[in-house]
Amino acid sequence: MPSALPDGEPVPSDGSLPASALTGLGSRPFGFYVHVPYCASRCGYCDFNTYTATELRSSGTVASQDTYADNLVAEVRLARRVLGDTDLPVRTVFLGGGTPTLLPARDLVRMLAAIRDEFGLAPDAEVTTEANPESVGPAYLAELREGGFNRISFGMQSARPHVLQLLDRHHTPGRPEACVAEARAAGFEHVNLDLIYGTPGESDDDWRASLDAAIGAGPDHVSAYSLIVEDGTRLAARVKRGELPMIDDDVHADRYLIADEALGKAGYAWYEVSNWATTEAGRCRHNELYWTGADWWGAGPGAHSHVGGVRWWNAKHPAAYAQALAEGRTPALGRELLAEEDRRVERILLELRLVDGCPLDLLTADGRAAADRALADGLLDPAAHADGRAALTLRGRLLADGVVRDLVD
Repeated sequence: MPSALPDGEPVPSDGSLPASALTGLGSRPFGFYVHVPYCASRCGYCDFNTYTATELRSSGTVASQDTYADNLVAEVRLARRVLGDTDLPVRTVFLGGGTPTLLPARDLVRMLAAIRDEFGLAPDAEVTTEANPESVGPAYLAELREGGFNRISFGMQSARPHVLQLLDRHHTPGRPEACVAEARAAGFEHVNLDLIYGTPGESDDDWRASLDAAIGAGPDHVSAYSLIVEDGTRLAARVKRGELPMIDDDVHADRYLIADEALGKAGYAWYEVSNWATTEAGRCRHNELYWTGADWWGAGPGAHSHVGGVRWWNAKHPAAYAQALAEGRTPALGRELLAEEDRRVERILLELRLVDGCPLDLLTADGRAAADRALADGLLDPAAHADGRAALTLRGRLLADGVVRDLVD
């Protein structure tokens, strides 16, 4: 959950939504994102809305991990009041952070139970938590599985100790792979490993070793993201001081090609620019819900929500978040009503990253002309184009940001 919050209009103290947002509620997929903002330590590259115990010490018990589940359950109940009595079974739940698994497993299960009790879960609901490899073990995983979680995502990042050290990742190399086996033994149906490429000091062989280790562990899903040096992070300060080199775009492109080749040979198919799965069932349906503009409630400090073209965001600090709920107020700080043009542009931005692409009829005349040029340049797939869709080729994925910019003009 990025740390920056946009400007927006005030939210009513009871969190109520415009009538337009509730029109069609229940006809679109609905999910829950739960942000758990706690970390044992702060990674040097991370700009997410997270806090260590030291950073929260002055906030008192209101922001502590011990009371977090209480606050989260209170927001789930608020969500039910705001959304009314529409039959709204939750199709996906995703606990992210931070490190959700810093909390006791019973707290995660309790938060999920609140969502189930208030809204109900769809029969095939996908329920995911992120996990730090060092924060879980067989007993913890078994408790999560028994409590209703069926998908887990481990932050592996790299198999090389010197890369992990630069990223300020403190897990032991080999531990993420062991976690995959432990999750399978606990009964998890779907397991993801997150990887990062382009860390200063990482070589092509380092990256290949990380891919080999991830593939060898046998998850059914792998995410691979290029390292982005975010302003305000320790990593950005080190790059600015000249302590570390900035990795250029050509290196990132080479690493992406290495990943796509290795994963493809191992039976993983890409379905979003940074995500590969062995089967359609192994895809992250919660992220697909974001990418296709469905509805979701984001609970927790700094979490963002979207329902029926209205987007809003919560107070960032856990103390401010908890205080609002204790006073019977929504923790939301601001919101925006997306105009039809905004929603059209967002559909292009997000759907073009998917394997099926976006409908060509979303594009303006200038956008269609740009799509024709991209097709001629080998950036868009001819078969999809003939079927009325703009879908990226492998070369197009390497230049996805530029293609998107051209198509939304």
